[in-house]
Amino acid sequence: MTAARHPPRKRFGQNFLVDRQYIDRIVAAVDPAPDDNIVEIGPGLGALTRPLLARVKRLAVIEIDRDLAARLSAEFSPDRLRMHNVDALTFDFATLGRELRVIGNLPYNISSPMLFHLAQYETNLRDATVMLQREVVQRMAAAPATPDYGRLSVMLQTRFRIERLFIVPPGAFRPMPLVDSAIARLTPLERARAQIDDEALFARVVAAAFGQRRKTLKNALKLLATEEELEREGIAPGVRGETLAVSDFVRLANALARNL
Repeated sequence: MTAARHPPRKRFGQNFLVDRQYIDRIVAAVDPAPDDNIVEIGPGLGALTRPLLARVKRLAVIEIDRDLAARLSAEFSPDRLRMHNVDALTFDFATLGRELRVIGNLPYNISSPMLFHLAQYETNLRDATVMLQREVVQRMAAAPATPDYGRLSVMLQTRFRIERLFIVPPGAFRPMPLVDSAIARLTPLERARAQIDDEALFARVVAAAFGQRRKTLKNALKLLATEEELEREGIAPGVRGETLAVSDFVRLANALARNL
C-alpha cells in the first residue's frame, strides 16, 4: 500500500513514513525480541508494522482511522496482529500487560497529550520509542535554565530517562511536514524515580510555575505557596520557574503537601 492510495487525513494529523532508511533505523533502535510485548501507536500504512512483525511473534496496534485499521486487519491474521480501532488518547494501556514496549509516529497535534497519557502507565512500560516534532523532543529532554525547559520537561523527567536518538527529515514522509521530526526513547526511572507525595498538587505547582514564564515564583505560585514556604525549601521567591531543577519542584510540592 502506498500513501497515494490512502489520501492523508488532516484531522488525524497523518504524515506517513515512507523512507526505508529511517524505517530500518527506528526498528534497529527498538531492537525487538520475538517475545517482546510491543504496541504500535498509529501504524498508518504499516511502514513499521511489517518489519516489526518480521521480528516479533505478535503485535498490538492502535489505529483511529477505520479504513487503515480495516486494511491492516485484512493483511495480517488476528493471532499475529491485535487491532484496536480506537483513539490512543483514551486507550487503557494497562490492558496490554506489563513490560510493554511502545513504538509510534505520534501526530503532531496530539503529541504532548499523548505523552502525558502514556506517563500514567509508567509502571506497565519497559520503554517507549516515539517519533515527534523535533521541537517537542528538545522540550522533553531540556535542562533547567534553557529556553526549551518547561512543564513538559519536568513532568516527563520525574518519570522517565529521556534519550534523543536521531533526527528524521521532512523528506522521509508523505506528505512532507514543514518541520523536522526526531526519535526519542523514554525509559521509566523505576526505583530511581523521586517520591511525589501528592501527584495532583505536584502537577498544579509545575503548571503554575510555567503558566506565565516571565512571572517570578512568588507571583506564579501565590495561590499555592507563600514566600516563606519557598525560602524554607531553599528557593528564592524572585526567581522564575525555568531555573528550578526537577528535584526542586519535587521537594517544594512535597513540602506543600505536608502542610495541607
